Amino acid sequence: MLPLERLWREQSRTPVLTVSGALILIVAAVDWWTKPYVSLGFLYLFPIMFAAAFLPRWMIALLGVACAVLAELFSSLEPSFVRLTFESLALVGCGLFVGELVRNRRLDLQSQERLKALVETSPAAIVTVGEQGFIEIANRAAIELLAPRAGDLIGYPISAFLPELHHALRWEQAPQFRASMQCRGQRGNGEPFTADIWFSTYRENNAPHLAAIIADVSEDEGLEVSGTDERSRDTQVLSSRETDVLRLLVQGLTNKEIGARMDISESAVKNTMQQLFGKTGVRTRSQLVRVALEEYRNVL
Repeated sequence: MLPLERLWREQSRTPVLTVSGALILIVAAVDWWTKPYVSLGFLYLFPIMFAAAFLPRWMIALLGVACAVLAELFSSLEPSFVRLTFESLALVGCGLFVGELVRNRRLDLQSQERLKALVETSPAAIVTVGEQGFIEIANRAAIELLAPRAGDLIGYPISAFLPELHHALRWEQAPQFRASMQCRGQRGNGEPFTADIWFSTYRENNAPHLAAIIADVSEDEGLEVSGTDERSRDTQVLSSRETDVLRLLVQGLTNKEIGARMDISESAVKNTMQQLFGKTGVRTRSQLVRVALEEYRNVL
């Protein structure tokens, strides 16, 4: 976060509003005491800009008009309704503009935090890639899958692990799209593997980005035909509880969180997970997530 943005954090609400109010009183007092030839009313811009981040729009407008009235009241010039109107418009407009900028920035930061939280808590390997092709966010599952030498994927080019995924960022002028593919990847230690990838492009600050879920399917290539082929030919029908549990599992929730969300006990969630393991023929949560994305995507 930029240094100026720290000033507009929600924790700074009380001190910023207090300081803004004090500045307005100081400017008004100096203006009244000295009555300079050039009005000091323009100084009201600063407290209004500071307070605009924490006030609703109608209060910003009211504050701007009040400051304009103070500037006109203590001015050494003859009273003028036209000057008062333009001062009000200037102060109110500046406050509303800064307020909207801060609100939009807060929404961007909240979206980034939600995305980061989703990525970090998911049992599936998830990465986000910036416009230059470098990894910006990666969860623990992605680090374990790609095994970078430095122990962290942030800042590494995605082309070092999944060259085909890097090509998707070349579609900069195309609209947002979602796709899946299977390709060859390479771990940080040089070991090759087969990857199933589900990815989606999006734009952030008008720059193309990409988010991807990565699954290692190398083990599946060596499974017996009686296992995988039978499951692929005959997808098991899930009950409504199993579907709900599977949907929340894909979102990255733990058993306890799933139970709280569905208003059932944690043991009931565990029993449902065992039923899902039996129906899908997998043994781990990450494998279950992959199966969910492959075979039950429409249901979820």
